[in-house]
Amino acid sequence: MGWRVKFVFLLIVYFAGFATAIYCLAPAPEGEPGQPGVRGLVSGAFKSQEFARSVNSGMHKAIDFSKEAIAEATEMIQKQINEAQEKAKSEG
Repeated sequence: MGWRVKFVFLLIVYFAGFATAIYCLAPAPEGEPGQPGVRGLVSGAFKSQEFARSVNSGMHKAIDFSKEAIAEATEMIQKQINEAQEKAKSEG
């Protein structure tokens, strides 16, 4: 893996951690009186395997998107380099 892929992966992990911190610190929804409150990470979605699959799917989508974006950026940069080289040859 190149340093760019590692950097994008590191950013994804960093922001996933940041989003997790925001989720944990968000106030709990108000429940009905007499019912125990469900707070933060103890919610039903976190207990199930659906949450794990959802996060896994989202991470794979983000990685695939970043790979596509890197490929497009590489192609665009290579095109600009080729145009600059052709321009330099025609001038010189």
